[in-house]
Amino acid sequence: MSLTNFPGGCSSAPSTTPTTKVTMPALAEMKRQGKPISALTAYDYATSRLVDEAGIDLILVGDSLAMVVLGHENTLAITVDEMLHHTRAVRRAVRRALVVADMPFGSYHSSVAEGVANAVRFIKEAGAEAVKIEGPRVELVRALTAAEIPVVGHLGLTPQSVNRMGGFRVQARTAETVLQLKADALALAEAGAGVIVLEGVPREAAAAITAELPVPTIGIGAGPDCDGQILVFHDLLNLTFAPPAKFVRRYADAGALIHTAIEHYREDVEHRTFPSDEESYHLASAVREALDPAVKVQK
Repeated sequence: MSLTNFPGGCSSAPSTTPTTKVTMPALAEMKRQGKPISALTAYDYATSRLVDEAGIDLILVGDSLAMVVLGHENTLAITVDEMLHHTRAVRRAVRRALVVADMPFGSYHSSVAEGVANAVRFIKEAGAEAVKIEGPRVELVRALTAAEIPVVGHLGLTPQSVNRMGGFRVQARTAETVLQLKADALALAEAGAGVIVLEGVPREAAAAITAELPVPTIGIGAGPDCDGQILVFHDLLNLTFAPPAKFVRRYADAGALIHTAIEHYREDVEHRTFPSDEESYHLASAVREALDPAVKVQK
């Protein structure tokens, strides 16, 4: 059944989902209370609506859409305009979750001024409530904070650095690199980052940083001790074509469900069992009687 059949949501059952709007200060309060933060990526209206109505706290319009939606090998090809397009669609669907937009590769790498200007577009044109940037860019975070733009930092395995890292590799495996990661996280928090994503780092490193950091951490491939967790929507539902990473848990096989449904549809079309008479529109009997018998529509 179409989403439009239910003005208040995707299900006719009463919702028990929290309705209080999630904000950056609300996430900080969740950390203080020890309440885990749930986060998920989404890239369009329909899936964002489902994610929001399921009670997820933070929705990231991730540059991962370059891979899982547009079919690129990595995240580097996605443009600002493409990210704005998808962020607008997500924002139209979301009522409760905090909407965070990934700033794509090249949109903040040349200068702080360029980064602030592009971030303003995500807030002003697309309705994002925060932006996410990769790497220990303290000066940029400070400038964004001064411009009243909430910031989510991203450290560890940063996909926009895939060429420098030589692939998607676990980071911070030595004492020296763990200490550097912690220093970078503290510097970002001090500069104004309200949340920091830790990706692809050992559990022990993420736990130590989370315990010391004054702002929430959200992990992806960083163990269970972060203040929250995030996964890519398509990974969670098995809608990707690549083997899942070690940290991915697939909660449903939507890929198989969709494939089976499409096969059944094709078979029904080929056997002329779709559409049925009940699924067809008919002329009124008076109109049918007025038609020439040679072209009369038979019921």
